[in-house]
Amino acid sequence: MATKYGGYMGRVAQLDLTNLKVGEYPWTDEDRALYIGGKTMAARILCDLFTGRERPLGEENVIVISTGPLTGTGAPSSSRFNISTLSPQTGFLTSSNCGGTFGYYLKKAGFDALVISGRCPHPTWIEIDGDHIKLHSAQEMWGLKVTPCHDALRSRIREESGFNKKFGTICIGPAGENLVKYAGVASGERAAGRTGVGAVFGSKNIKAITASGHQEITVHSPEKAKKFLKKWFKYLRKHPLTGNQLPRMGTAGLVSSMQMRGMLSTRNYAKGQYEDFDKVNGETLAEEYNIINKGCMTCPIKCARTVRVNGEAVKGPELETLGLLGGGIENNDLQKILDWNHELDELGMDTISTASTLAWAMEANEKHLWNNGLRFGETEQISQLFEDIAHRRGIGNQLAEGSKRLSEHYGGKEFAIHAKGLELAAYEPRRAVGMGLGYAVANRGGCHLNGGYLVIVEGLGLFTDPQTPKAKGDFTMLFQDLMEMIGASGQCVFTSYGFFPGFLITRPNGLITRIANAAIPHIGWALRFINKFPLTLHLQLPVFQQSRFFELATGMSMKFGKYIRCGERGYNLERYVNTRFGVSAKDDALPKRLTDTLQDPNDPTSKVPLEKMKKTYYRARGWDRHGIPTERTLRKLKIIA
Repeated sequence: MATKYGGYMGRVAQLDLTNLKVGEYPWTDEDRALYIGGKTMAARILCDLFTGRERPLGEENVIVISTGPLTGTGAPSSSRFNISTLSPQTGFLTSSNCGGTFGYYLKKAGFDALVISGRCPHPTWIEIDGDHIKLHSAQEMWGLKVTPCHDALRSRIREESGFNKKFGTICIGPAGENLVKYAGVASGERAAGRTGVGAVFGSKNIKAITASGHQEITVHSPEKAKKFLKKWFKYLRKHPLTGNQLPRMGTAGLVSSMQMRGMLSTRNYAKGQYEDFDKVNGETLAEEYNIINKGCMTCPIKCARTVRVNGEAVKGPELETLGLLGGGIENNDLQKILDWNHELDELGMDTISTASTLAWAMEANEKHLWNNGLRFGETEQISQLFEDIAHRRGIGNQLAEGSKRLSEHYGGKEFAIHAKGLELAAYEPRRAVGMGLGYAVANRGGCHLNGGYLVIVEGLGLFTDPQTPKAKGDFTMLFQDLMEMIGASGQCVFTSYGFFPGFLITRPNGLITRIANAAIPHIGWALRFINKFPLTLHLQLPVFQQSRFFELATGMSMKFGKYIRCGERGYNLERYVNTRFGVSAKDDALPKRLTDTLQDPNDPTSKVPLEKMKKTYYRARGWDRHGIPTERTLRKLKIIA
């Protein structure tokens, strides 16, 4: 279906695996203007298909793989694509975002998205070559780890085409095949790692998908866009976060800052500081192990590390892996973390959920709830344990279910650190309570990004009071909506770091910075007005280039306020779908360790005042006291007629 907008290919492929049918899913320019692309586009499609009775690993589940209009346009960090489906971890609608090259090549094939339903009778890989979509047997690839699978596909396509064809690939490892609840999908060295999307692929017998083609990705105003991109790239390279901190140490550079502020999850979140943090932090990684920095396509930030594992140069760990496989299980051996990170990538398993499930099991063993032999600080058998989880052998079969289900079976719910079944990231929320709210209310569960990443103003960028609940509900909504739209557009959320003027970062003790930090808890009223009436901001912000480039790329009018409103629509749409599966205020919860137990017995504010912040957040969102979007809110956002 053709489109008048730039940045889009104008077609959505529909694959019925059960009946072996290939068609086109109807998607109009009206849909594009309302739902943009990426996870918001996927949420609309799944909203129209799901009844609330579907099961994550059932044949009736649907996968939507979607790009954004900026994917492939040359915009900074715009190689992203999204996978949305029902999550085996939460049972709710989820999305998992990924870099790599697959999104770019899917658009080169002529498609903005794939809608996949049904189930293949046998292990299968799907080949998309322009207009031609074929299903091939993947029997010989079943059981392969990620890199051997990529290599096998490359050899197969080279053999069939007769030349070294360029294409993008996504695949699962053994964890996805064996339905590990937190299995991911890999695109080269990048991964749609969270919420178990790899298990959904495995349940449908999809081992891999490849995409190639020669379609041109055009923008609405090419000359203006080209000039604007030069300025944008220059801005990001000069910004202290995107031009210094992230390129210099990647996300690993946050370990020391989190340690300093008591935000570094330690010993399964029992503490917020790890005494051996300096052995597993970003500085040590950069000085002793990093070979070179890498980035995704069109990325000026290059936050990825490259390290050596068994003599081979491979992708290094990010903050979450360092924190959770370091202090989280009381391991101070950085080389082991490098090895484990690579092993988990090859098995196709989420490092966050793996590490947190392991930490829960260690504490459960310590408390005599489950005699599993695992102990904090004892790491000799961990590599073998990861293999056992991926292949569901021995206790690995139980660990493959994740911490929520284990705690329901053995007890220990109060220290199973998850929200809605998804294990939390490495940020300890008792010292960043806005981040705690975000974890609890996030549509996909305990995700720091879908939660709004408020920690960036609670000590990891700005230094506002991290333990006050004031204004946190309003800030959380605003940040969630901004990040929702960035994802829908096809960009990495790291580009949003430029939203904060550089001097606020480089001059933490400057007068203006100190005034800003002191004022933030008291501007909830102003944020509430913006959140309620974003369209009044009919302007472009110099520090937020995303909305202006969106106009140049697509030809749509997209002022800053409308940009926020589109993100708000996407966030509420996902929540609306999830209400069909039973989501309500009861699910917007955190374990008692974080809400009832003080991190510091002498500091009464060192816990997450969740219920108080939830009330403010629900009012800001236009949800009722049960956490359900009201009919008025859904109509305002044009989600329902």
